[in-house]
Amino acid sequence: MNEAANSNNQAQSFDMRKDDAGWTVYDIATYEPTQVNGIAQTGLDMEAADDLLDLLNTLAREKNESARH
Repeated sequence: MNEAANSNNQAQSFDMRKDDAGWTVYDIATYEPTQVNGIAQTGLDMEAADDLLDLLNTLAREKNESARH
């Protein structure tokens, strides 16, 4: 399996779910909405939530990889 496929199969740290006002990006370990600058990431439109989700999971993956080196 190539490195890109391994990267896609790594466990995510964050996910998103539908809420009453849009979408919530949350920490899968706690199921709590993630916060950016102290603001819970709830009620987002789908595109913003998806973009934030990708960014947070990329940063978490990079942090985990740098901790292993």
